[in-house]
Amino acid sequence: MNNLGKALIVFGVVIIIVGIGLMVFSRFKIPFIGRLPGDIYIRKENFVFYFPITTSILISVVLSIILYFFFKKQ
Repeated sequence: MNNLGKALIVFGVVIIIVGIGLMVFSRFKIPFIGRLPGDIYIRKENFVFYFPITTSILISVVLSIILYFFFKKQ
């Protein structure tokens, strides 16, 4: 149980850091994020559906590369 509590605390701290980062970086508009080819955007009269699949894949690849170099064993 002790390990689970520590894991939840670390997970909570990570979520707080990501939230603060989103608030800070929302002021800096990166022109292509959210408007890449492949992002799904459907707009009808009273309905809007947006799913940034290409943007999500790009962010996932970039974070994977960064984390690979961060935790790479020598």
